[in-house]
Amino acid sequence: MKQSNQKVLITGGSSGIGLALAKKFLENNNTVIITGRNLSKLEKAKSDNPLLHVFQSDVTDDAEVRMLADDIQDQLGGIDVLINNAGIMHLLDTGNEANDLTKQFAEIDINFNSPIRLVHYFLPQLKQSKEAVIVNVSSGLAYVPFAQAPVYSATKSALHFWTRSIRLHLKPHNIKVLELLPPVVDTPLAHGADIAEDDNLKPMPPEKLAEAFWKGYINSKVEITPGISTQLKMMSRFAPRFVFKQLNKQPIPKR
Repeated sequence: MKQSNQKVLITGGSSGIGLALAKKFLENNNTVIITGRNLSKLEKAKSDNPLLHVFQSDVTDDAEVRMLADDIQDQLGGIDVLINNAGIMHLLDTGNEANDLTKQFAEIDINFNSPIRLVHYFLPQLKQSKEAVIVNVSSGLAYVPFAQAPVYSATKSALHFWTRSIRLHLKPHNIKVLELLPPVVDTPLAHGADIAEDDNLKPMPPEKLAEAFWKGYINSKVEITPGISTQLKMMSRFAPRFVFKQLNKQPIPKR
């Protein structure tokens, strides 16, 4: 895998996993573009990392993604690497009829529909690259669902199988498709879902995740499974009932 002089687009890149990956690509002399909905967070990321290119864009908005693709083509000549990282997680008790249905559908749109949207609109640029790569950031929960986050787990499983499928479609176009399946990472997403403080889940620092990603990335590893994700992958094959029970000792969120 080519390590430098690539133009890299990372969605959800203003904090957490996305920003850690952005820094890793910058360290290796790549042009890095990050997107997000929150302009102040993007500006803070750029202030701390002046070499970043930032574009405010909502991955769930079809018109904004098309505009993003046009702007990047006009200003930078296209991309070589697309990293679909934007995502949200909500803990949910499906047995509570007061649940916000809109939030559940939004979780599906950001976590699953948006990577499909990004690949669709950036495919012409990726086809023009000699070293094109797509990285979909799913989760170790793609292997074993976490019942407290049923929609999140389902979207990451869907993303996992979609990634495996499109890998075969894009191979004839010389576009590599990789998947990063993180464990729980110490990020705003994890804190927002009240799982970063759970010692049983052992949250990983974003910088450590980025190091593990880079090692797998430069070796063209198609599924990169840092930390406990490796065990979840193995146990989902050999002891699926046991690992599901272990992960879901408390299936309903406390609040």
